[in-house]
Formats: sequence, C-alpha cells, structure tokens
Amino acid sequence: MNVYIIGVGLIGGSIALDIKSNYDNVTVFGIDTNENYLGEALNLNIIDKKASIPDLADADFVILAVPVDIALLLLPSILDVINEDALVLDVGSTKFPICDAISNHSKRRNFMATHPIAGTEFSGPSAAILRLFEGKTNIICEVEKTTFKLQQKALELFDKLGMRIRYMDAKSHDKHIAYVSHLSHISAFMLGKTVIEKEKDERDIFDMAGSGFESTVRLAKSSPAMWTPIFKQNKKHVVKTLGEYIFNLSKFKELLESDNYDAVYEEMHSVNKIKEILNNFNK
Repeated sequence: MNVYIIGVGLIGGSIALDIKSNYDNVTVFGIDTNENYLGEALNLNIIDKKASIPDLADADFVILAVPVDIALLLLPSILDVINEDALVLDVGSTKFPICDAISNHSKRRNFMATHPIAGTEFSGPSAAILRLFEGKTNIICEVEKTTFKLQQKALELFDKLGMRIRYMDAKSHDKHIAYVSHLSHISAFMLGKTVIEKEKDERDIFDMAGSGFESTVRLAKSSPAMWTPIFKQNKKHVVKTLGEYIFNLSKFKELLESDNYDAVYEEMHSVNKIKEILNNFNK
C-alpha cells in the first residue's frame, strides 16, 4: 500500500506513524516544501521516502495535512493526478471552503473532507505522536459525495487509528468549530499578548504565573502560519463568536465595577455545568 503524506508536521506525521504501526506492507511517502522537515521525518522513520505531486499516480491514500489556504490550492492538482481507486483525505480545521473549491471536480468522489479533533500546540515532524488520534473525534463532512467503496476504505483506517466518527455538513462544522476551537486559540493568543505587554513593566509577573495560566495560554504557542488562514477562511463565524465573547467579558467587567459580587458568583456558578457537559461528552 502506498500512502502519501503531504505536510509531514504534527498531524501528518502522527497519521503516518499510526499507519505504519497498523498496516503491513505499507510505504509512506512524504511531500513537503520544507526540506528540513522531510529530512527530519526520514530520520525519525515517520516516512520511508521523499516524493512529489506527480508521484501520486500510484497512491492508495493521500493525506493532505497542510495549512488550509495551501490545501485549497493543492487539492485540485492532487485530484488531477491520482488514479481512480485512490482516496484523498484532508484534515483541515475549516471544511466549507475546501468542499466548495472542488465541488465540480471530476474526481470529487475520490475526496473525503475530514477534521480529526486532535493535536498539540507544537509543530513539525518532531511533534508527531503515535496513537495521537485514539479516542478522538473525527468529523466527516459531505460523506455522501465520496464513493461508497472509498468511504469503507476510510472508515477502516479511522477504526485502526481509534477515532470516533461524527458526520456533519460543512457549514455546520465551520460554525460549531469557531466556538470550541477557533475562539479558544484567539483567547489564548490575546491573553498571552496582554501578559507580555504588562511584563515589560513588571518583570516578575511570570514568577507568579501558575499552572492555571500555563494551561490557559498553552494554545498561544500554536503556529500563526497555520492559524491565520483558518481565521481568514472562517471569518464570518469567528467574528460572530468573538462578538459574543467580548459581550460576556464586558458584562463581567461591569459587574465588578458596580461591586455586584452576587451576580459575579452567579455568572461563574452558571458556567460550572460545563464540567458535566464535558464529562458526558468524553464518556
């Protein structure tokens, strides 16, 4: 089996490690514009060989794991090259733009739009983790547009990787992910910015930063090169969620300014139920 990983970073590299551990007689090829990443992926045994787009003609699987703006440009040319039995998966955090971009392509049936909800704040081949996707949710969009035999091929792969499957239309995906992922990253980036700006005057601020701050700001270590295109593609939903978030922050600030601590308590208490929601979701 020939598997091509386009983008050998955290997600692409982790998928490659899982495929190599779950399939016999598989050769994993790596395609990346970053030659250092390719060399690192070879040294770490994440990939077996380097490749290029024309080589995709003999692919069984193609995993497109690049920033979402680059994926939009690459996917049509990938579909142009692959054979009739190949399956192309993308793993981007926005789904409607890429589904829309190839909606009329003659090989649309060879493509499956997916979003595995997994990862860390780190990037590059050295960040790849074996079994990263075990127990994680994988959202599949527009599954009916992928030919049935390739759907089965994909589901077998996802089962071996230990993923839970959710089906969703692309527009709904982008709306919901703006709340639970994109807003979280913006919050972390802006919290980090606020603290860094304050730290210019108060050098000891980080000495007082505990595990709560570290866990909250963790996502601010994520790659801006990856996240800027995501915010651009999902601008409509991100702007809406930001407006709602800013409203709640402003309301909380007003309660403090007015010394309304009973309301402050109630605001926080009402949100404690998020623990129950998350516990039920993770069962």
